[in-house]
Amino acid sequence: MKKFSYVILVSLVSTFVMAFTTFQIIERETPLDLEPPRPLALVTITPKAEVNIPKPIIKDHNTFLDAIGFRESSNRYDVVNRYGYMGKYQFGQKTLNKLGIDVPREEFLNNPQMQEQAMYLLLRSNYKNLKKYIDRYEGKVLHGILVTKSGVLAAAHLGGAGNVRKWFRNGIEFKDANGTKITSYMRNFAGYELNLLLKL
Repeated sequence: MKKFSYVILVSLVSTFVMAFTTFQIIERETPLDLEPPRPLALVTITPKAEVNIPKPIIKDHNTFLDAIGFRESSNRYDVVNRYGYMGKYQFGQKTLNKLGIDVPREEFLNNPQMQEQAMYLLLRSNYKNLKKYIDRYEGKVLHGILVTKSGVLAAAHLGGAGNVRKWFRNGIEFKDANGTKITSYMRNFAGYELNLLLKL
C-alpha cells in the first residue's frame, strides 16, 4: 500500500514538473514578431533656409560709364547745369570742340549716341595723355591714393588731363566749381576694367 502511494506521489510530481516545463517552453517560443508593429516616430525636418548670396558686381566699362553718368547728371542726356555743362557726362563746349564735335547745344542734348561717342573720344584722348603715368603708378599708392586706370581717367574727366598730371608730379589737388576734388573721383571710380572700351 505504501509502495502504491509512493508511485502515485512520484507520478503527480512528475506531471507537475512536466506541465511547468512545457509552459515555460511555450512561453519562450512565442514569436517576438507577433506584437503589432509600432508606428515610426514622425521626425519634423526643418528645411534649410536659402542664403541669398549677392552676385558680384562686374566692374566693366559699361558699369563705369553708368556710374560716371549717374554722378554727373543722374544719367540724363538732356540736362544742362548752371555752368553750361551739357548732357549725361556734362561736357563743356570747349571740350566738345577739341574732340571735333561742333554742333548746336540742342542737337547735342537730343542725341544720346553723339554723347556716348564724345565720352569714348574723351576717354581715349585722356588715356593717351596720361598713359605714362598710368603705366608707372597703376596699382601703387601715390599721395595717399591707390592709382587705377579708371580712377585716373575719371579724374581727368572732372578736371582735365593737365590737372591730373600736376597731381601726379607734385600732389596738387584740383577742385571743380562745385568743390569736388579729382582725388574723390580717383577713389570712387577705381578698379573698373576699361580695356575693351579703350580697345587695348
